[in-house]
Parts: sequence; C-alpha cells; structure tokens
Amino acid sequence: MITPYPPGAPAALPGEVLTREVLDYVRSGLAAGMQIPDPVDPELKSVRVVVR
Repeated sequence: MITPYPPGAPAALPGEVLTREVLDYVRSGLAAGMQIPDPVDPELKSVRVVVR
C-alpha cells in the first residue's frame, strides 16, 4: 500500500496496477514534503511488483 500523508488516503492498494500518473503524483508529493510510511522504500526510488 502507498498512503501519502497528508492527506492519508491510499494512492495505491495491494494488487492495483501502478500507473505512471500514480507514481508521478506520489513522487511529486515526496518532493513537496509528504511522508509515505507504508512501502519498504519510503522514498520510492524502487518499487517491488508482482508480474502476472
């Protein structure tokens, strides 16, 4: 799960396809001071994915 704070609403849930738009939103939020406590890499320099 990727839940930026603030606002605290999930941007991506387990099983969801990560789109470029979601990653851009979260990364721009990080640059603006958001915190992302959920992922293994809270700076989102890497993302673990499962391929179907």
